[in-house]
Amino acid sequence: MPSSNLLRLKPVFIEKPWGVADLDPWFPNPGGQRIGEVHFSGVGDSPLLVKFIFTSEPLSVQVHPNDSQARAVGNSRGKTELWHILKAAPTATVAVGFGAPIGREDLENAAATPAIIDLLTWYSVQTGDTLLIPAGTVHAIGADIVLCEIQQNSDIVYRLYDFGRHRDLHIAEALLVSHMTPSEPFRQLQDGVSTECPYFTVSRIHAKNLVETVQLTSREEYWIVVEGAGEIGGRPTKQGEVWHCTGTTESLQFQGALTMLRVMSKSSVDQAV
Repeated sequence: MPSSNLLRLKPVFIEKPWGVADLDPWFPNPGGQRIGEVHFSGVGDSPLLVKFIFTSEPLSVQVHPNDSQARAVGNSRGKTELWHILKAAPTATVAVGFGAPIGREDLENAAATPAIIDLLTWYSVQTGDTLLIPAGTVHAIGADIVLCEIQQNSDIVYRLYDFGRHRDLHIAEALLVSHMTPSEPFRQLQDGVSTECPYFTVSRIHAKNLVETVQLTSREEYWIVVEGAGEIGGRPTKQGEVWHCTGTTESLQFQGALTMLRVMSKSSVDQAV
């Protein structure tokens, strides 16, 4: 494949109050900063954004709108996301949806207080777990987790509770977009089997030190190296790197002891509320 169609994306490191000082082995350590997110954006107004997320404390309890709800407040798109767990402490958990159907008044009364924690469904997670989080799903990422997030390229976050960090909350907005029912979030990524939603398709590829070839599509694609080292498109690569290609149906060769996530963009479709 011509090198002009395969671009190594530059990481952008973002400090967060719940971030960490040790990004090894994915990235160099940040020298005293508490990095919580590492962003990789495609060329132009890409519909997708790739993140590596590192947590030492829980993130806020939050929710995101769907496309139509986002456009109603002047944003181009909503936010559905997928988490692929790269590392997790034995006690690590994430919250996805409520344990039982909940009324709007109950959610409003629990928001901004620790009571909302007990209303959520908390799941133990381990390396390799994959969770699809549709827009409208109330969720939280717990402490001591490293994950790769594939998401619609949107920064709309409505916080319901922030574990005492005193950042702004957005309870009125969250009440308008939150699903008030339980969710079933687990989708295991198996080699050769894709996980998909209306916005993207994600599959996992294990390279086995042999030269392997895949056929690209004309859609925008991201290749995320989450483990190992080797070559992609004849260029050296290692874990923590993200490659972007678009507008080609050429073949792509890779080799080495690599674990990669292949992400293919799809046309935006509004999520149902």
